[in-house]
Amino acid sequence: MSAGPYAVPRHPAPTDLDLAGTELDWRGTASLQAAEAGRYPDRGLLTRALARRLDVDPSRVLSTAGSDDALERSFRLLLAPGTEALLATPTFEMLPRFAQWAGASVVEVPWPSGHFPVEAFLAQVTPRTRVIAVVSPNNPTGLVASTDAVAALVAGAPEATVIVDLAYVEFADRDPTPELLSLPRVLVTRTFSKAWGLPGLRVGYVAGPAELVGRLRDTTPPYPVAGPSLAAALDALTNDSERVVRVVRDVRASRAALTATLTTLGVATVPSQGNFVCVDDGRAEWLRDGLAGLGIATRWCAGADRPRLRITVPLEAAQQTRLDAALRTVLRPEALLFDMDGVLVDVSASYRAAIVGTAARYGVAVPSGAVQEVKRRGNANDDWVLTARLLADAGHPVALAEVTAVFESLYQGGDGTPGLRERERPLVTRALLERLAARLPLGVVTGRPRADAHRFLEREGIADLFRVVVTRDDGPPKPDPFPVCEALGCLGVARAWMVGDTPDDARAARTASVLPLGIIAPGDDPVATGAALLAAGAGRNLASLDDLLELLP
Repeated sequence: MSAGPYAVPRHPAPTDLDLAGTELDWRGTASLQAAEAGRYPDRGLLTRALARRLDVDPSRVLSTAGSDDALERSFRLLLAPGTEALLATPTFEMLPRFAQWAGASVVEVPWPSGHFPVEAFLAQVTPRTRVIAVVSPNNPTGLVASTDAVAALVAGAPEATVIVDLAYVEFADRDPTPELLSLPRVLVTRTFSKAWGLPGLRVGYVAGPAELVGRLRDTTPPYPVAGPSLAAALDALTNDSERVVRVVRDVRASRAALTATLTTLGVATVPSQGNFVCVDDGRAEWLRDGLAGLGIATRWCAGADRPRLRITVPLEAAQQTRLDAALRTVLRPEALLFDMDGVLVDVSASYRAAIVGTAARYGVAVPSGAVQEVKRRGNANDDWVLTARLLADAGHPVALAEVTAVFESLYQGGDGTPGLRERERPLVTRALLERLAARLPLGVVTGRPRADAHRFLEREGIADLFRVVVTRDDGPPKPDPFPVCEALGCLGVARAWMVGDTPDDARAARTASVLPLGIIAPGDDPVATGAALLAAGAGRNLASLDDLLELLP
């Protein structure tokens, strides 16, 4: 069964801090020697430099287009239909693809935590086993396999070649390359894409017994790596070793700090020796969504046994501070904020009916769904302005003051005629709000006038459960972050979640560093509105406010 094409899973919320990939962009733009572009590449200089570094004969080293290229070529050389490859699970997701592309069967052995499971691997060895692949530190867990474990695999699988991918080895406690290269039938793959900071140049290499590497060289095109990439890798190898040591030191410190923060927040992680931390916890999916809602991308690993979340450790101090604050916001909020209309109260027969009724006074019919569509486009938190916009779009511009007067007459009522406000119904029970208020202080952030907001809360007997109510009378409306920031200030907190039903709510919350959560208002298109909320930055759309009870710590 095919594993399908490689595709990185992405949360739909926009993100500007990418901690999903494991590349390190510490060198900015790599120096390229333009002269190398004018002639065919020569891998000899880099090969000899790598051989000196590894203290082996150059015949035992082959440069490749990244370690991916080395791995795929090795799999294609060693595997064929009717053979088997033994792989850990979870592990680098391209490995089963490489095996399948070569026509081999994949046998997976669980390695979720702890020491490398040598005995479990050896129990799966058959006469068809031709490759045993080990990633150390493993991706996505960061676990390492000892040299003794690899030696045991070699001894216990005499027909197999053991391939050890050391893409992240610079970040590990020790580098086992010399010992591994002393073993028979072991190929080691490494890369310049991680610690060396050259992922875009696609340079890696494979080292091992001369006979095996020679067979790989015989089946490799003459120019697999571009000349400028070879030159940049050689320059890095020659001149950047001390810088790499400092980068690795910083990565390890950041990794320790991130692990400590997650542990403090009660999140289970795997002891990692990579440049990432693996969350192996039932809240992994929620943490992914919450961080995405705060603009931080992480790598979702939907494994067959259980899902995990890989978070690459940031190098810059500002990014580390931001990640730490975001984790605490997602896992330890200090308050819950709610938009009012469409979240706490059903306004389909009041405010939205007033928009339609006001337009009708001027002979403009508002099509079904038009109000929701305008709301989804954003900058539509003010229903008076929205109504005037709909009239103008229909070719009947009316002054905002006049539109507001008609709108208010319909909503408020008068002269013995009940206003549309009487049709409003709560979307939340006092019992649920009491349970939420027992855990965190609650606040309202609404575009309503203050009198309308308080009237509804008092009528429903829930006003006492909200410690702050910020309205349009207090300052600029959403999507401006002012009302959200004002609520935080009044509550005296820094971390909060906010539930809203429009993109304006999500954008205002995110700009205020508050986690946006979406909910679909009665009458809205759940697919279109749900997608618009996520695209505006909501970390997750709630099925109902009851979901908060499950998400809160």
